[in-house]
Amino acid sequence: MRDQRFSELRLDRIGRNFGEQAALSELSLTIRGGEFIALLGPSGCGKSTALNCLAGLLPLSSGSIYLDDKQIDGLPPEQRGFGMVFQNYALFPHMTVRENIAFGLKMRRTPKVEVRSRVDEVMRLVRLEDQAAKLPSQLSGGQQQRVAIARAIVYEPPLVLMDEPLSNLDAQLRQAMRIEIKHLHQSLHLTTIYVTHDQEEALSMADRLVVLRDGVVQQVGTPAEVYELPANRYVAGFMGYRNMLTLDVGSTSTGHAVLTGEGFQLTGSTFGALDAKRAVAAIRPEDIVVGGPPPNRIDVTAEVVEYHGREVLVEARMSGGQALYFRTEKRLAPGDKVTVAVPPERVLIYPSDAPAAPQEVAI
Repeated sequence: MRDQRFSELRLDRIGRNFGEQAALSELSLTIRGGEFIALLGPSGCGKSTALNCLAGLLPLSSGSIYLDDKQIDGLPPEQRGFGMVFQNYALFPHMTVRENIAFGLKMRRTPKVEVRSRVDEVMRLVRLEDQAAKLPSQLSGGQQQRVAIARAIVYEPPLVLMDEPLSNLDAQLRQAMRIEIKHLHQSLHLTTIYVTHDQEEALSMADRLVVLRDGVVQQVGTPAEVYELPANRYVAGFMGYRNMLTLDVGSTSTGHAVLTGEGFQLTGSTFGALDAKRAVAAIRPEDIVVGGPPPNRIDVTAEVVEYHGREVLVEARMSGGQALYFRTEKRLAPGDKVTVAVPPERVLIYPSDAPAAPQEVAI
């Protein structure tokens, strides 16, 4: 593939309004050439709006977009030259695989010999050589997605935009396609911006994540940074901290606090100033240990036990009646009474007036 890399793509406080509703607010981000960026968040958070603004399918309400030193937000989509992969594949049903992939090159009046060469190359990359003469209706979902990806990269765009490209595939095929997309990104040095609501997908593929909520950026960081150190309780809840316990603040020190509930205490690391009498402790189910050592021990009763192969997912009840979710390899049954513990370094404590998490338990 030809080298069309750039140094950086810069989003300078871009925003998009629909009437009086702000779908995207002052997003600023610098993307290095060759990076894989995931825009992550639930439906309606502004991630697809941001992608469509980048593609030129939606005009900006504010801000600017620069590709190196060139401002491009005033250019129509065809002049930006970005590749785009849609959720619904958007293939031409009457064209063969080869014709679908070649379409963009022909629209650019690429010489026929070069079209054939580049289509052959990209079909080999996405393993579609044996499907060249078939129509989209004769292909599986995964094969159709490969055609859509091949069509997006065949003309060697400086940037590839992917909007929930795997959401229509089954779980096993999604996992396989994640690996293929990552392989293409690495082998072709593509700069990729990938929209998804799937945390696992984003964590496994991206160099950096941009977590959005109601059009506003909540956190930008590497997968490890966002997974291990969520900036606020919203990000924590979205990244798998299923237990979000609102507790009384017992004591605080630099970077740490002790929270108290009914019959137990939790010590953890603080994120933000705890000015109120209540705070939120965020805990992942997999960080809770049955029979673990002090501190942070809680007596619970197992209520619902889900079999997950080597481990079970347990919904238990604390003495005050609140739910606590944890995973364990111990074979528990509903009604079993156990003591669980969580290491202090695995308890994250946020101000109670910080952005709300998807789940909230008050104690």
